[in-house]
Amino acid sequence: MEESTVIGIFDMDNTTQSRITVNFLNNAEKNGCIVNISDDIPKSFVVCEKRGRVTVYLSQLNPATLLKRSDKEIDKW
Repeated sequence: MEESTVIGIFDMDNTTQSRITVNFLNNAEKNGCIVNISDDIPKSFVVCEKRGRVTVYLSQLNPATLLKRSDKEIDKW
Protein backbone atom coordinates (compact mmCIF):
# COMPACT_ATOMS: atom_id res chain seq x y z
CA MET A 1 0.00 0.00 0.00
CA GLU A 2 1.40 3.35 -1.03
CA GLU A 3 1.73 5.91 1.75
CA SER A 4 0.89 9.58 1.62
CA THR A 5 3.63 12.13 2.13
CA VAL A 6 2.99 14.55 4.98
CA ILE A 7 3.76 18.02 3.73
CA GLY A 8 3.00 19.78 7.00
CA ILE A 9 1.15 19.83 10.28
CA PHE A 10 -0.31 23.23 11.07
CA ASP A 11 -1.91 24.88 14.10
CA MET A 12 -5.35 26.13 13.13
CA ASP A 13 -5.32 29.18 15.44
CA ASN A 14 -1.93 30.47 14.31
CA THR A 15 -2.13 29.80 10.59
CA THR A 16 -5.69 30.88 9.85
CA GLN A 17 -4.77 34.47 10.67
CA SER A 18 -3.10 34.56 7.26
CA ARG A 19 -5.22 35.37 4.23
CA ILE A 20 -3.07 32.98 2.18
CA THR A 21 -3.87 30.06 4.49
CA VAL A 22 -7.57 30.89 4.55
CA ASN A 23 -7.59 30.99 0.72
CA PHE A 24 -5.73 27.65 0.60
CA LEU A 25 -8.27 26.00 2.93
CA ASN A 26 -11.23 27.53 1.05
CA ASN A 27 -9.87 26.23 -2.28
CA ALA A 28 -9.21 22.80 -0.76
CA GLU A 29 -12.80 22.68 0.47
CA LYS A 30 -14.20 23.75 -2.93
CA ASN A 31 -12.14 21.02 -4.61
CA GLY A 32 -13.29 18.32 -2.19
CA CYS A 33 -9.83 17.88 -0.71
CA ILE A 34 -10.74 18.35 2.97
CA VAL A 35 -11.41 15.41 5.25
CA ASN A 36 -12.73 16.26 8.71
CA ILE A 37 -11.65 13.46 11.05
CA SER A 38 -13.34 14.96 14.10
CA ASP A 39 -16.73 16.10 15.26
CA ASP A 40 -15.08 18.77 17.42
CA ILE A 41 -13.71 22.15 16.41
CA PRO A 42 -10.39 21.47 14.64
CA LYS A 43 -7.16 22.51 16.36
CA SER A 44 -4.88 21.54 13.50
CA PHE A 45 -4.76 20.50 9.89
CA VAL A 46 -2.42 18.10 8.14
CA VAL A 47 -1.58 18.55 4.46
CA CYS A 48 -0.71 15.29 2.68
CA GLU A 49 0.14 14.41 -0.90
CA LYS A 50 -0.32 11.10 -2.67
CA ARG A 51 0.22 10.65 -6.41
CA GLY A 52 -0.03 14.39 -7.02
CA ARG A 53 -3.30 14.81 -5.11
CA VAL A 54 -3.32 16.97 -1.99
CA THR A 55 -5.62 16.09 0.91
CA VAL A 56 -6.14 18.26 3.98
CA TYR A 57 -7.14 16.47 7.19
CA LEU A 58 -8.78 18.51 9.96
CA SER A 59 -8.05 17.20 13.45
CA GLN A 60 -9.12 18.03 17.00
CA LEU A 61 -5.59 17.20 18.19
CA ASN A 62 -2.98 19.90 18.54
CA PRO A 63 0.08 19.77 16.27
CA ALA A 64 2.46 18.75 19.09
CA THR A 65 0.32 15.69 19.85
CA LEU A 66 0.23 14.70 16.19
CA LEU A 67 3.99 15.06 15.95
CA LYS A 68 4.51 12.88 19.04
CA ARG A 69 2.24 10.20 17.58
CA SER A 70 4.11 10.24 14.28
CA ASP A 71 6.51 7.37 13.71
CA LYS A 72 8.60 9.32 11.23
CA GLU A 73 11.23 11.98 11.58
CA ILE A 74 9.80 15.35 10.61
CA ASP A 75 11.94 18.40 9.91
CA LYS A 76 11.13 21.37 12.15
CA TRP A 77 11.88 24.81 10.77
